[in-house]
Amino acid sequence: MRKLTINGVHLVDYIDPDPAFIHELANAGCITWPQRQYVVDLVSSRDKNDKLLEFITRRSAGDFDKFIKVLSKYQQHLAKFLLTDGGESLLADYVK
Repeated sequence: MRKLTINGVHLVDYIDPDPAFIHELANAGCITWPQRQYVVDLVSSRDKNDKLLEFITRRSAGDFDKFIKVLSKYQQHLAKFLLTDGGESLLADYVK
């Protein structure tokens, strides 16, 4: 969860807010259905990701685990990054 907080500014550029991904997050219980609709209705990918990350960081550790599970299905490289040790490492360095 610490990496999500530290790297949120970078993650908004790297997460692909595909509608299937967002739908799956709601199915898994990572976000609520009203939150899902709110995100879907946003226009830019960056805005969608910013709101998704805001919703996820306000949820429980269990919901974060569900988020990682869904993320690993759609964007495995980002899930691996968030699960590796060293909460201080930056995503910008990881994706280079």
